[in-house]
Amino acid sequence: MRPKLYPYRMTHSRTSQSNSTFQCPVFFILTGIPGLGDRQTWLTLVFGPMYLLALLGNATLLTVIRIDSTLHQPMFLLLATLAATDLGLATSIAPGLLAVLWFGPQSVQYTVCLIQMFFVHALTAVESGVLLAMACDRAVAVGRPLHYPILVTKARVGYAVSALTLKAVAIVVPFPLLVARFEHFRARIIHHAYCAHMAVVELVVGNTRVNNLYGLALSLAVSGVDILGIAGSYGLIAHAVLRLPTWEARAKAFGTCSSHICVILAFYVPGLFSYLTHRFGRHTVPKSVHILLSNIYLLLPPALNPLIYGVRTKQIRDRFLEMFKFRKKQF
Repeated sequence: MRPKLYPYRMTHSRTSQSNSTFQCPVFFILTGIPGLGDRQTWLTLVFGPMYLLALLGNATLLTVIRIDSTLHQPMFLLLATLAATDLGLATSIAPGLLAVLWFGPQSVQYTVCLIQMFFVHALTAVESGVLLAMACDRAVAVGRPLHYPILVTKARVGYAVSALTLKAVAIVVPFPLLVARFEHFRARIIHHAYCAHMAVVELVVGNTRVNNLYGLALSLAVSGVDILGIAGSYGLIAHAVLRLPTWEARAKAFGTCSSHICVILAFYVPGLFSYLTHRFGRHTVPKSVHILLSNIYLLLPPALNPLIYGVRTKQIRDRFLEMFKFRKKQF
């Protein structure tokens, strides 16, 4: 039996709460996935291992890349950036999510809620940008292999990562600021597992047209532009691969991109389903399904990415096995 903890006491009925407003609440209450009740406890068996896998997998990946100087190359530095982003993204929502699923509704301070909103959306934007940078890296490696060491250097990778981070911060900062400008809210209860932007906006008393338009524009500008860039990069890769003389050469060249393709699918496919259900299936898809998909979208890629690169990338796999054997000999 799991413990029953109730961090707050409902002092208003649902009817009275819907007819009252709150001026800049000190805290919100996250209820998790609506409609599931105590059954959502079982979801900890899904999201708990996901988070544990994300922590262990990405930490191991960062450790392997850090201690092996032969992996201090542009491609692996981008991979390390992806792993660090995944760690931050998973940690920004998983502890609170698991607490809500296991212990029931949890209170979160208003300021903390806005901070979580910023980090979730900013890290998502960084991850999308890193995937684009990795696609460009593979396009140069396959299309211009002789010029790759000159065109793609560690310094340029550092500049690219810094630019991606600054871009994500600049475009996501308006999210919490646009919410903070409102002084009154319809309720303190957020029917979600974390402080998603639109979940908080739904509680606002006032004209939220700017919030809605900015959220839509940001989704199209970030994900849309990055997806177009990735598609263009793989168009160049396909063109270069098809010019190779033999099937063996084509398979080897395309094999260098297989891990990245798997990571792209793990990130964008759940995100696409989540976006479509939110924008176009609001009246046909239950809200619990949308919230479940949004959590899977944020936790599945951090859990899968280290597995994909650890299994499919020979240098990382070999180095990890060497570390494991060395540790085993010590004991």
